[in-house]
Amino acid sequence: MDNSTRWREAQERASHLQKYKGSAVWCNETIGQMAKRLAEEKPDISVFPNIEGDWSYKRIYDDALALARGLNKAGVQPDDVISFQTPNWPEAAIINVAAALGGFVISPIVIIYRHAEVRHMLQDSRSKVMFICESFNKYDFAGMMEDIRSECPDLLHISHVRADKPGNLQEMIETGRDLDTSLPTPDPDDVKLLLYTSGTTGRPKAVLHSHNTLARASFCARDHWGMEPGAHILMPSPVSHVSGYANGLELPFLCDTRTVLMESWNAEKAVALIETFSVAGTVAATPFLQELSRLAEEKGTRLPSLKYFACGGAAVPPEIVYSANRQFAETCCFRVFGSSEAPLVTLGYQGESNADLAATTDGEAVDYEIRIVDDNGDPIASNADGEVPDGEIEVRGPAMMIGYADAGDTADAITPDGFFKTGDIGFINSEGALCISGRKKDLIIRGGENISAKEIEDVLHLSSAVREAAVVSMPHERLGEGVCAFIILTDTAPKDSDEAISILLEQMAESGLAKQKRPEKFIFVDDFPRTASGKIRKDKLREQVKV
Repeated sequence: MDNSTRWREAQERASHLQKYKGSAVWCNETIGQMAKRLAEEKPDISVFPNIEGDWSYKRIYDDALALARGLNKAGVQPDDVISFQTPNWPEAAIINVAAALGGFVISPIVIIYRHAEVRHMLQDSRSKVMFICESFNKYDFAGMMEDIRSECPDLLHISHVRADKPGNLQEMIETGRDLDTSLPTPDPDDVKLLLYTSGTTGRPKAVLHSHNTLARASFCARDHWGMEPGAHILMPSPVSHVSGYANGLELPFLCDTRTVLMESWNAEKAVALIETFSVAGTVAATPFLQELSRLAEEKGTRLPSLKYFACGGAAVPPEIVYSANRQFAETCCFRVFGSSEAPLVTLGYQGESNADLAATTDGEAVDYEIRIVDDNGDPIASNADGEVPDGEIEVRGPAMMIGYADAGDTADAITPDGFFKTGDIGFINSEGALCISGRKKDLIIRGGENISAKEIEDVLHLSSAVREAAVVSMPHERLGEGVCAFIILTDTAPKDSDEAISILLEQMAESGLAKQKRPEKFIFVDDFPRTASGKIRKDKLREQVKV
């Protein structure tokens, strides 16, 4: 089945979105169209003001149009996938706008992924072009692509960004400048984004969004948080992650904002950038908020320009939000809840009068319906005070994904009446706020990135030293959650724990598993706590590692 058929069938299955088609709920435009308009109306405005060089709306649009034509000449057709794996570089915006102009499906790949993950994503998406940096943080991305290219039969081109290699990004752009190819205007309901997210099975799932669905989340955030045209938004989150992609690459074209990009997180630089550019807001993980607040206190600054800091991903302890709101001039920090499948289900609470709700809840639902269901999938009724007790959280709304690329994954995740099963456990308090109390999904959220426990377990089980492995999250002071592996060794395994750990780390390195997924702690046990049917009680293991 070709990708055009895959996307069409996915759209046909998306009955939960049918009622929004043609309505004013969606903007019914692509960012390609918006980029063209902004290039005409505000040609000289810099989209990325802290980055040296010309990053004006006009330059980005002109380069993106040329790139779309260059890609078309190179054999990329509407509905084909183009992928990118770069740091937070503004060139990613050119690639993204080019995809919208050419009717291509963009597939960002998170910068931490290595051979195993990238190979799977390129194969599964049938990507035609991969844009990569040659190296970053001492990792050889060009070498990685050389290693796996022969295993990606659909891949036509590898194009280097900021590297003088044949077929690099700039060459593709220059090729397109000499063309006047007429490009089709995509339907805003078409598949626009393919984003991989970790799942409990260990196999990354391909989330599909249209131009309309993803834009809806950004417009709601703009209105709720009071974003003004021209506002500067700090973006330290990877632009290949849904938060960085939506708020760093898309927002300037959807909402006429400016993005202050950070290649990697550094609290010192963040404070300087916020003060230099009067940054109005950001969306970032818990460690960033914690370190920014601490450093601002040390430097004696209250960062008065900051109007919102939306914090999510890993668990956000209330004291971190309270502390940051005491430090900053505005009560601007709050928790939010969402996912790649359902972006920004809640949008948090702002203002001094909402300080407790901002710190102790995960926010109010905006533009989504939320229901809490029991183990049988039946909705749980609220009590006399309006509270709904713990259960699995299901959500439905116009910013929700079309579905997964795999029909079976979609059927498992979306109910017949169109609610997405988040896999998270939570309750609704008497004030209508959503409160997350746990996760049904067996995921570890490390610094805002989802990590599948089963994927790590599968690699550990490849070792002859391992009889059985169980991977769980453990508290991590900076990243929220770390990775802990409980191991039952085989009789032939080394008795010395340091030697056993060395063997296991070597096994994971050889497998190509990303460094960030490798356990920070190993605990060797004789057996696991289990249910009557023999299933491992991971809740007990998590309790043990907290002690």
